[in-house]
Amino acid sequence: MNKFLFKLLILFFLTTTNTIGDENKMILKLKDGDVKIQLFPDVAPNHVERIKKLANDGTYNNVVFHRVIDGFMAQTGDVKFGNSSAESFDLRRAGMGGSDLPDLKQEFNNLPHDRGTLSMARSQDPNSANSQFFICFEPAPFLDRQYTVFGKVIEGMEFVDKIKRGDSNNNGSVEDPDKIISFKSE
Repeated sequence: MNKFLFKLLILFFLTTTNTIGDENKMILKLKDGDVKIQLFPDVAPNHVERIKKLANDGTYNNVVFHRVIDGFMAQTGDVKFGNSSAESFDLRRAGMGGSDLPDLKQEFNNLPHDRGTLSMARSQDPNSANSQFFICFEPAPFLDRQYTVFGKVIEGMEFVDKIKRGDSNNNGSVEDPDKIISFKSE
């Protein structure tokens, strides 16, 4: 009987551990395939909470990658001007808006901006991150501890690599940009 209870306890622990871990995994659906993302609530709890809320509310669906620089990063998340299915969509203003939620206080951490890193975009004010984020194509150590890293691509980086690039002479602005099809918890 004790062996049975012990095995049952171990099974319960393993099942619970997997469930807890899965709550911090997201699926970003792009035109070429699904991208699995691991979030880091231990180092950026408020940013992770914001991303999960906006994503699970469907706020990021149809939002364009308005700034994409080859060899650097793909930026998206302007839910005000960058949602291609909203009345407020304005590609010329994409990158200037955010959500109706207040800006976030920075949560700079020691995680590096490596290939596949997700980090929050912001203005000159370190406490201005809101809804926009970017995914690094290549390591960008000059951004370390200046932008809040909140997640990392763990599967599907080859689909991120296929996001349409912008004009290098125009700060990566993209004409007829790719978009997020959906973004939600796994």
